[in-house]
Amino acid sequence: MTQRPRITEDGVSAETAKALRAAMLRLFAGKPQRTDGRLTKENLWREAQVSRATMNRAQPILAEWDARIAEHGKTTVGETRRDAEITRLRKRLADKTRQCTLLETRLQAAATAIAALHHDNEALRAELTARNGTVVPLISPRRSRPQT
Repeated sequence: MTQRPRITEDGVSAETAKALRAAMLRLFAGKPQRTDGRLTKENLWREAQVSRATMNRAQPILAEWDARIAEHGKTTVGETRRDAEITRLRKRLADKTRQCTLLETRLQAAATAIAALHHDNEALRAELTARNGTVVPLISPRRSRPQT
């Protein structure tokens, strides 16, 4: 005759309760061994390697699970770190996008100024060619004054 495991106040055997609590701790710590680490009841029973029905009989342990989830939310330590990194990177991307927009505006202004200067330069060259290459000084040379 086989002995049935003794049911504890947790509604399951002591071994099962220990497995469920250890699985809970691993999931909350972000160190799962058998699941993807999301904080779901499905992952809890899979992590503990018990059936869903067995987990459902452990009402006090499920109450602990629900209290922890209500207090801290469903994000794991790793997910919290990941979300913080995503937020930091999005802020950095927004800063770099603003910087690129500013630089692009400056580049367009510089290109416009260069095009205008190029056009003026071409017009002056054309005018110089039309005068047969004669250079007209802007300031007339000083004439020597007769000495009195």
